[in-house]
Amino acid sequence: MKFRPALVLLLALTATCVFAQSAADLGAGSTGRKAASWPLTSTPSEAQAAQLSARFLTRFHYDAQPLDDAMSARIYKAYFKLLDSEKVFFTQVDMAKFAPLKTQLDDAIWNQDLSAPFSVFNLYVQRAVERMTYARGLLKQGFDFSVDESYTFDRDHADWPKDQAELDTLWRQRTKNDWLRLKLAGKNDDDIRKTLDKRYAGYIERVKQLDGEDAFQTFMTAYAETTDPHTDYLGPRAAENFDIAMKLSLEGIGAQLQARDDYTMIFTLVPGGPAIKSGKLKSGDRIVAVGQGDNGPLTDVIGWRLDDVVNRIRGKKDTTVRLEILPADAGLDGKHEIVTLVRKKVSIEDSAAKKKVVDIKDGDVTRKIGVIELPSFYSDFGARSEGDKDFKSATRDVAKLLGELKAEGVQGIVVDLRNNGGGSLAEANSLTGLFIDKGPVVQVRDSKGQVEVQGDDNAGMAWSGPLAVMVNRGTASASEIFAAAIQDYHRGLIVGEPTFGKGTVQNLVDLDRFSQSDSEKPQLGELKMTIQEFFRINGGSTQLKGVTPDIAFPKNGDDKDFGESTYDNALKWTQIAPADYQPVANLNAYLPQLLQLHDARVTKSPAWKLMLDELAQYKTMRAKTSISLNFATREVERKQQDAIQSDFRARHKAIDGTDATLGDEQSNLDDGLNANERSLKSELKQEKDAKKAKDVPLNETAHILFDAIGLAKADPKLAAEVLPYGGKSSSTAAVAPSSPSPAAVPAAQH
Repeated sequence: MKFRPALVLLLALTATCVFAQSAADLGAGSTGRKAASWPLTSTPSEAQAAQLSARFLTRFHYDAQPLDDAMSARIYKAYFKLLDSEKVFFTQVDMAKFAPLKTQLDDAIWNQDLSAPFSVFNLYVQRAVERMTYARGLLKQGFDFSVDESYTFDRDHADWPKDQAELDTLWRQRTKNDWLRLKLAGKNDDDIRKTLDKRYAGYIERVKQLDGEDAFQTFMTAYAETTDPHTDYLGPRAAENFDIAMKLSLEGIGAQLQARDDYTMIFTLVPGGPAIKSGKLKSGDRIVAVGQGDNGPLTDVIGWRLDDVVNRIRGKKDTTVRLEILPADAGLDGKHEIVTLVRKKVSIEDSAAKKKVVDIKDGDVTRKIGVIELPSFYSDFGARSEGDKDFKSATRDVAKLLGELKAEGVQGIVVDLRNNGGGSLAEANSLTGLFIDKGPVVQVRDSKGQVEVQGDDNAGMAWSGPLAVMVNRGTASASEIFAAAIQDYHRGLIVGEPTFGKGTVQNLVDLDRFSQSDSEKPQLGELKMTIQEFFRINGGSTQLKGVTPDIAFPKNGDDKDFGESTYDNALKWTQIAPADYQPVANLNAYLPQLLQLHDARVTKSPAWKLMLDELAQYKTMRAKTSISLNFATREVERKQQDAIQSDFRARHKAIDGTDATLGDEQSNLDDGLNANERSLKSELKQEKDAKKAKDVPLNETAHILFDAIGLAKADPKLAAEVLPYGGKSSSTAAVAPSSPSPAAVPAAQH
């Protein structure tokens, strides 16, 4: 369909005119921050970025699809799902007005006229403010909790409310449930009213701070993810954060910040960063103003968006930033302090590979098992291409940790990839090379059907001993490449839950390289586009199916909502010819014995039984889609939950001396508060307690490896079969990881 500007303009004007009724409420208000101009409109750069993205996606995507009316309809659906997934802002009346856009969003992109999607976003902002304002009004009169009614909170399959009256009913129930949760937690009516009014007012302020970049980011995310689940558009802000996540470093002060009320608060300090080295900052300090250089003016940042404050604090290495601080232990009228810091390159070590040693005792035998936790396959591509010898790399870090664990005398290694969502394809390839002598690791097929085999060409291993790899549903992409290769080679045991099932490779396209602008500042953002599909060396794919563990642990039930199979537009599973490789061992020789020992042990384990009971309770709570709004009914349910949680805490205390429960907020007793409404002190304590809690699946994986070592030691013939290369490999020194050429690295995003 050709673009019809008259109709789109009418829709835009409809949103604008309705919006004008509350436009005054969407100014700077009390935030002190310069507000966006309302209604929001796209910039020429954004329109250009949208069209450029379409050119790439329709020509170079692995499964390139035309941007036409059919695609427009899918974008339309995805856009409204991003804006209003629970169907609590728009009504059927609103949706009827926007229905013509189903076949016009493609024209909007090609013609560089984004007024249509921006009109939708503007109405979304208006509706969000209206709904929260309505909820605040309900607080004045309170609620009758003796009435028997229920609230359906799971609205995934619900229809849009048909009119304003039905929407009001929905929001009355939502607000009533918020009140009831706090009431059940022991709050009195005055405290509840204050808490909820502050919560809703804060939501309104955050909505008012949404700007054109947010609108454009949301719309382009809808388009990108409609092509396939893992293609994304990254605006300038999102692109910078993605880059930081990949290289695990940034130039700044080294502080993790959090939005609390109208303040930006210091949550934690990064070890080795300028902030902690100064000795003048601590958790809970509130940032009141930010100044550049030794003498630049201080800009008040109270009420600002968190990312805007972060952008003012980040900056080039060796430059100065000044922070005006309201100390954590001072009241709101306390004395402010000025802290001057020089920005440095800060490593985000919390997201880097870590090690520990677990002592497993069984009978009279104790064995040291080394554990390496790897949160992602990170790599600082920029530093690497510039020849920096100390560039950040998952493979380099793991190789170093393996050397340290060997020096500590461990007999087996567990690589923990739980919730590792992937990262660099090159890192997955080179990290596999630490555990095999040499050979293929992965096969990659492009859109033309050409297959390239990638592998480790460097002889030698950093670790040649017994190995286990822990996986779960959150193990995805590059992590699945590593786990699949280890499994196909029979190099180590795969233990845990079936993995995510992402079998595609993405490449980053810097759209500014194709811009007609002379600006040095990023304007157009980046496109993370699927360009290839990877396959195991056995010819199978991890796409949809993931990696199936050799020894399976109980599932937590998230696979119904989380994983590649939950996406409607996921690529289908396929297979190709296997690569030329040979397994380095035969782990099937003792797998039945290991399974038997595992089953016998967990049957008698109080910790394992507690984990199963907690998982069952978690699944029960997850399965609920509605809840009663009657106080007496909910109070009975609350007491039942309290008894269950008290039992869990007592059992944890008896097992490992902690009060920790499963670690998911849904498994703990509801206090009715949002995360940022709890005290910072209690939040930090909760994190600390969670880290001290016993990791039952990890300990069981280490025990499985303990059994594997014992079986091999007891039977030399079996050892020759199950140990890599028959246990005769002489190249066991820590080796330099194989690395692709720097030019090839940037294309390996995963």
